Amino acid sequence: MKTYFVTGGAGFIANTILRRLVNENKIVVYDNFSRDTLTRSDLNGHPNIKVIRGDVLDAPHLTESMAGADAVIHTAGIAGIDTVLKDPVRTMHVNMIGTANMLQAAQKNKISHRVVDFSTSEVFGPMAYNSAENDQTVAGSAGEARWTYAVSKLAGEHLAKSYFHQHKLPVVVVRPFNVYGPGQTGEGAMQIFIKKALRHEEIQIHGDGSQIRAWCYVNDFVDAIMCCLTNPLAVGETFNIGNARAVITILGLAQTVCRVLGSRSEIKFVDPLSADVAIRIPSVRKSQELLNFKAQVDLVEGILKTAEWVQADENARNGAAPVGVRKAG
Repeated sequence: MKTYFVTGGAGFIANTILRRLVNENKIVVYDNFSRDTLTRSDLNGHPNIKVIRGDVLDAPHLTESMAGADAVIHTAGIAGIDTVLKDPVRTMHVNMIGTANMLQAAQKNKISHRVVDFSTSEVFGPMAYNSAENDQTVAGSAGEARWTYAVSKLAGEHLAKSYFHQHKLPVVVVRPFNVYGPGQTGEGAMQIFIKKALRHEEIQIHGDGSQIRAWCYVNDFVDAIMCCLTNPLAVGETFNIGNARAVITILGLAQTVCRVLGSRSEIKFVDPLSADVAIRIPSVRKSQELLNFKAQVDLVEGILKTAEWVQADENARNGAAPVGVRKAG
């Protein structure tokens, strides 16, 4: 029975983390609810969850709210290409200053078990093939809004590791590679493609669709987070967390979603929103060797599970009777 303090705890990945921890631990969710998966889930009102509405930019409130916690899971941050491009200033403020506030609050509150900081795979820049944790990171061109996200997350990584080395804070840094699954909110190609496919609506691809991604189902990703929380070898380390076997182009993903769901959606190519990442595939050797982690869910299974949740969620919002999703045969 530990007390976990989860920033951004109302969000998509955080909700899956809460499910793993909630029955045997106390959880404090700290969130401004700009994105909200929690409220409409069955976790809302759970007796082991305390919700504090707050912002990571409010350092005094953050520090006060963290009091009594054993571990911190820092999922709060600005993400999603559309959001980043609309407000690059807030992106950098939240991701850099918010992370700095979290680390300072963790030190002041003498967090002794873990401080898990969420970074991003985008720190590897536009070309990331089989990228290992100690490979060169890329800052991107100054003035290109796309890279404000990567730069801000990379700054948070440097600060987190500095707190580990200088103050012995039990930090673990994770770099998610294209996590998707039930509960996802905001932008994200996978959930957008699935929603459009279920409605047989046009699917738009920004660019020519040749961009390559490795897709990690959220339950697999959270398996790795649980390893980071329990394995003493994780402290002070950085881990790429993804599924190096679920690799496909963006066009291939759209086609696969349509095929698996039996969709009549047409695929249309539109102009890219910004500078893009051509390829993003992780090396997961370190997480396998130190954490004994290996992703289990293949792409088709993940698409079906996500589509089932999307369909059920839309039915609930519209007051419709439950309708299952069947794999096209």
